[in-house]
Amino acid sequence: MLFKKNSIHLFIIITLLISCFHNASASPETIDIIDYVIENKSIIAPLGGLTGAPGSGRALVRNQNKGNCLSCHQLPIPEDDFHGNIGPSLYTVGLRFNAAQLRIRMADMKLINPLTIMPGYYRSPDSINRIAPQYEGSTILSAQEIEDIVSYLMTLKKESSTNSQRPPAKPEA
Repeated sequence: MLFKKNSIHLFIIITLLISCFHNASASPETIDIIDYVIENKSIIAPLGGLTGAPGSGRALVRNQNKGNCLSCHQLPIPEDDFHGNIGPSLYTVGLRFNAAQLRIRMADMKLINPLTIMPGYYRSPDSINRIAPQYEGSTILSAQEIEDIVSYLMTLKKESSTNSQRPPAKPEA
């Protein structure tokens, strides 16, 4: 049992590392972190005053080189076969949290739960240890991408059609 548990933890860590840094050939630009204020475990104001686009956010959560949220979470995205179950289902996340609460979770979940394995997508690069040289000085996502994902997540207010935590299975062809 210990081997199985350690194997699962190793799988989770490898999956997160791959999802965060999958495309090593693409060098992200150095990003200046936009300062934000934390109040009551929330980032009240949109990062940089930016407005998110739900359609762009949906694309980002599916993108394996960016958000790759599907590797850990279940989302109402039936066209993707694999949905992870490491993190909570996000089917009704728009009912459970407001935009400010989602924003801090996307920016740096460790500010809410220091033991989380969720990456800080807008975490200060100075606070990350042992990062590959090509990623130094950059965040995983930009402020605009964070706002796009928050905007998309705020639209998620319905249970899945099967009333379970998993998306409906695709019919066999």
